[in-house]
Amino acid sequence: MQDDLKTEQLARVNIYALVSRILMSEVDETLLNLIITDENILSFFPSFEKWDKRKNMSNKDLIEKQLNVDFTNLFLLHLIPYESFYLREDQQMETGGDNPVQALYSNFDFIVELDKARVMSADHIGIELEFMHMLCESEFKALQDGEDKIAGEIAEIQYNFLKEHLLEWAPMFLLNVKSEAGTALYFDAADLALEFMLSDFEYLTALKENGYNYPKGDA
Repeated sequence: MQDDLKTEQLARVNIYALVSRILMSEVDETLLNLIITDENILSFFPSFEKWDKRKNMSNKDLIEKQLNVDFTNLFLLHLIPYESFYLREDQQMETGGDNPVQALYSNFDFIVELDKARVMSADHIGIELEFMHMLCESEFKALQDGEDKIAGEIAEIQYNFLKEHLLEWAPMFLLNVKSEAGTALYFDAADLALEFMLSDFEYLTALKENGYNYPKGDA
């Protein structure tokens, strides 16, 4: 796999992993240390990087008194991070087997452990982004193995999942997060997730229009 393609695909894998983790559950010290100590990751969070409370509070206090309080307000109390709530006419969450994404997950052996993830339904934004992360990992492995046709088939699944699921509701939810966020981290995380999904869809659209033919170059 050529270096530029490898770099681009790894970036997609890593960003989906990052935003899915942040939007799935509360921040812990491991995640906070990763964001703060990695300059490349911190650059994705410009408001958080400059945030006075980040600079003046210990990580423990920042997590307990700011970040986890904000997560609870945003994801558990005031906003509803589930696709079915946004797309069903009755605005009810679909928590059973009829959830629109559950069958798709099953087709790809993507197992959602709701208790472990601390979410109520498989169409939580963090789970859907984690599904995209898994697909990107599979695509990257196929490209490494020289299986461009299989990689293209996986990329088409990504395109369809973004078009038919995430982009149908997540932008509205993420704009609400930006509006309601009480901390710079969740403002930036929502902004990152939104902008990345939109740019990734543009990338996948261009790849689709090119017949899922990946650019060739020196390995």
